[in-house]
Amino acid sequence: MYGFSTQLSKPFADVVMLVTDALKVEGFGVLSDIDVQATLKAKLDVNRPAYRILGACNPPFAHRALTADPEIGLLLPCNVVVQELENGQVRVSFMDPQAVLQLVDNPEITQIANEVRARLQRVCNALS
Repeated sequence: MYGFSTQLSKPFADVVMLVTDALKVEGFGVLSDIDVQATLKAKLDVNRPAYRILGACNPPFAHRALTADPEIGLLLPCNVVVQELENGQVRVSFMDPQAVLQLVDNPEITQIANEVRARLQRVCNALS
């Protein structure tokens, strides 16, 4: 599997704020925020449930990773998806850096992936 998730029974906008705040506690900032629902409505005139992709970055880890492998930017940042489900719940899914970064055969990248995954798992656990 390439990610892990949790579900919450809270309003979508509140969950986005909770996720952003929990990421900050672990040293992550949100570099990008893609509103997939709005984009698909504007481009294709389709209605979809709320769906946001947050591009989370922890600068010290990003610096270490770029130092270890300058091409690692192709696999960054860590995406976090917040999506409204049909039952009214909101699912928050986290990219698993261990799964994604195993593409890179570099022990330093593996170590960074392990550390980043632990932090993202703490964010996920804090939301539950």
